[in-house]
Amino acid sequence: MVMKSWIKRSLAGLFGAAIVAGSLSACGHRMHGDGWGASTERMAERRAHVVERVARKLELDAAQKAKLDALATRLAEQRRTLMGEGDPREQVRALVAGDRFDRAAAQALVTQKTAALNAGSPELVAALGDFYDSLNPAQQQQVRDFLQRRGGWHRS
Repeated sequence: MVMKSWIKRSLAGLFGAAIVAGSLSACGHRMHGDGWGASTERMAERRAHVVERVARKLELDAAQKAKLDALATRLAEQRRTLMGEGDPREQVRALVAGDRFDRAAAQALVTQKTAALNAGSPELVAALGDFYDSLNPAQQQQVRDFLQRRGGWHRS
């Protein structure tokens, strides 16, 4: 399906703004060791824990769990790509290091992150679709219910 150019620009701007906002919030606090600076090993452990928890909640079979794991791997790859080189907090600090906000550098950062998002999104969307389509109707309803609630699996 071909999207209208204004929709593409709006989505790109929205994602770019979210990335910059996330970077700014990262400057303000850490996420208990699971945040921006977590090691690759720690992130892999966390991802495996989440996959196990979701698999239990949805009562996934082995094939479904494999698709969920593939989705989690794609999400982690997309995160690494979005993070790019260097510390995001340092990137944001550099924008406000002088007397004036560095608009050109901020726009370049947003453009870079948006390009990374666009490059990885087809594989991510395919993995998400493969996982969701592998679910039976009751499991799909559980996912929809989860998305309707505020919070996450830990609150159910």
